[in-house]
Amino acid sequence: MRKYAFETVDVFTEERFGGNQLAVFTDARGLSDAQMQSLAAEMNYSETTFVLPPEDCANTARVRIFTRTHEMPFAGHPNVGTAFVLARHGRDRDGALRFEEIAGLVEVKVASNAAGEVAGATIAAPQPLSTGIELPAEAIAACTGLAPADIVVANHRPVRASVGVHFVLAEVTAEALSRATPDLSHFRAVRDATPGLEGRFSLFIYARDGAKIRARMFAPISGTWEDPATGSASATVAALLLSLDGGDSAAFTLTQGVEMGRPSLLHLTARREEEGIRATVGGSCVPVFRGEALL
Repeated sequence: MRKYAFETVDVFTEERFGGNQLAVFTDARGLSDAQMQSLAAEMNYSETTFVLPPEDCANTARVRIFTRTHEMPFAGHPNVGTAFVLARHGRDRDGALRFEEIAGLVEVKVASNAAGEVAGATIAAPQPLSTGIELPAEAIAACTGLAPADIVVANHRPVRASVGVHFVLAEVTAEALSRATPDLSHFRAVRDATPGLEGRFSLFIYARDGAKIRARMFAPISGTWEDPATGSASATVAALLLSLDGGDSAAFTLTQGVEMGRPSLLHLTARREEEGIRATVGGSCVPVFRGEALL
């Protein structure tokens, strides 16, 4: 029987038991794919990460990200939280880390507090903004228990978009945001009726007031009824808004998890580059638990 050390952190918060929970297995060498998936299901967080040696020694690590049911090519809070844990172990290089992931290379900058202690991180999404199919406002309303009039389409229709992992992004009225409740049967119906979703359907709804955004994320098909902080979707929204607003760059603050009692604060930027619109997402982290899994 082998022991595999893990640490848990709350991501995108300065308060313990806020933000989004993450488990990080700091040395996953020897674990099979099936074991990683089983451990992620056992931890029962929205994601769990497994740190492996990099294929290129110029990078910090290869990081694999698992939800309760499947592996992710990229995700926001798992990268921020994993960077926080590894930097606390001294594995950064002058405040920088580079993670190899399915979606590409994720570059990370570590943030420190006034005492010089590691306090959080900012990650650059591995891909420029891409957009795909649009979904009817009526379908989004049915999935969230809202009325079609609650879905705002003046700026964009609900759209599948990505900066490394796909989400359906939909703007809603500020009043409707807190009323939304996911309906699993409608999520399944929309997924099954929409080949362009490629079998997966995670929905990020948001209300915007200038540079301030409030948001919620539902992925009940994959076991996440609601997520308290979704960095990858937040970064995608920042990139999408810059594409719609024009300009060379933009910065936003986004709050999420309020309705869950796990308030989260995410700092977002988007900028136009030669290959497209790139985005970053960052925030603070708090350590919670340490332990070992016996396998």
